[in-house]
Amino acid sequence: MWKLEDFESYPALLVMFICNHCPFVIHLKKDIVKLTDFYMKKGLGVIAISSNSVLTHPQDGPEFMAEDAKVFKYPFPYLYDESQDIARAFGAVCTPELFLFKKDGRRPFQLFYHGQFDNSRPSNNMPITGRDLSIAIDCVLSGQQLPSAPKPSVGCSIKWHPDKTK
Repeated sequence: MWKLEDFESYPALLVMFICNHCPFVIHLKKDIVKLTDFYMKKGLGVIAISSNSVLTHPQDGPEFMAEDAKVFKYPFPYLYDESQDIARAFGAVCTPELFLFKKDGRRPFQLFYHGQFDNSRPSNNMPITGRDLSIAIDCVLSGQQLPSAPKPSVGCSIKWHPDKTK
């Protein structure tokens, strides 16, 4: 169990909604690890959450998440949102979906960036750069404003429990 208070000492917090099966996430996994590892060394707090229903997508459940985290050497906690309440609270709708928060003194975290990793997709042959997220993290860590409006995340929809609709 993790709480927001566990990240109070960080100047910024990246919350990533990811999962194991989504081709968009699979496409970025190695580069997500590289980028987060780099920025965690600069003080960024990072957490990943899978909110997909294990009723419809058992491969996105905790046992398989633990395997994935080990195989890809996730440097961040990878948590399971069994109730899907966290995804609903964030307004997350897809994987990968990225939320970057800034901490300003004693005030609570404030949303700074909600957008894509970069323009690369599994089928567009564009190189994976992490450019959009890197620019946002650089800005938040240096106290600058974003140079342009974020592009929305693109990916697989969150798989809601069959008995619950969003």
